[in-house]
Amino acid sequence: MADTLSILVIDDNAIRASIIEAGLREAGHEAVQVITDIDGVARRIGEIAPDVVIVDLENPNRDVLEHFFAISRSLKRPIAMFVDKSDPSEIEAAVEAGVSAYVVDGLRKDRIKPILDMAIVRFRAFSRLQDELEAARSELEGRKIIDKAKGILMSTRGLTEEQAYGLLRSTAMNQNRRIVEIAQALITASELLGP
Repeated sequence: MADTLSILVIDDNAIRASIIEAGLREAGHEAVQVITDIDGVARRIGEIAPDVVIVDLENPNRDVLEHFFAISRSLKRPIAMFVDKSDPSEIEAAVEAGVSAYVVDGLRKDRIKPILDMAIVRFRAFSRLQDELEAARSELEGRKIIDKAKGILMSTRGLTEEQAYGLLRSTAMNQNRRIVEIAQALITASELLGP
């Protein structure tokens, strides 16, 4: 697994970047690229399209952190961030931005691999939770649409709730569509025709 990951190291200090790179290579990661010029880093990340990003910032100011947090939000990849100093608000902002590992004052070559592994595992767990949350939201929205469509059928055709649902379900089956699609079409038609 180690040699299949594409890893991007971002550090404006070439010496620190070489420490990280050496630690990764010793851990068996061969596809490691280093960027030491932070200007235009978002574009470069897009060009490289790494599996994992490691950011090392010695004394980041708030603007630099915000820049990287904005990149984190748009980049759907595990990100491990090393900083020398931090405060609780920066840690919270990092977590909200999707940074998988935020390590303060702890860059050592022997710690890089475990932190990288943890960042990947945490990112995957967080991604699963986001997917589950989105699926739950979608299902809830679908239920609301179906309930509204049932209400329309019940009031306009004098059906019971069970009959209205049965009509939606049989129509969906006959048209080889999802019930929520039929329900949404009914709601749209009802809104167009008005009361």
